[in-house]
Amino acid sequence: MDELSHYVFEPLWAEGDFVLSRSVRDAALAPLLIMAPVLAQPAPESLQRLAHAYALREVLEPAWATRPLALVPHQGRPTLVLADPGGALLAHLLGTPWEVTPFLRVAIGLAATLGQLHTHGLLHKDIKPAHILANTATGEVWLTGFGIASRLPREHPAPEPLNRPR
Repeated sequence: MDELSHYVFEPLWAEGDFVLSRSVRDAALAPLLIMAPVLAQPAPESLQRLAHAYALREVLEPAWATRPLALVPHQGRPTLVLADPGGALLAHLLGTPWEVTPFLRVAIGLAATLGQLHTHGLLHKDIKPAHILANTATGEVWLTGFGIASRLPREHPAPEPLNRPR
């Protein structure tokens, strides 16, 4: 993705080893998010998390996830490029009272998004406000931060019968 040089990014959230940034809106460019290590020389575990999130790109649907588009070097760091569905980071929406209607829209949207995640055979393992984008007007919710997500087992074994003495 050589065209990243045409974008201007603003940080949305920095936490731990990574910073999530959003492209400045430009009608000529597709909206993007990027996830990049904070450090110029990131730990191997950080690189593995980026690669793992990128490897899940075929399972992640744009209706409920920020879908990875590329894993490329950008400004000297490995960078995960994601489609930006819009919405606000839930971490930015917390701390002030919400009206009931937008709150319920987002809560219902989040429940539906988590249902889609599990239907597609994934466990996120790191659900938190910094990994949730929400549109309070529509209730649409998207997850990001899939660096430690895992796939659910395909077959669930039948539960063992309980043999309790009476």
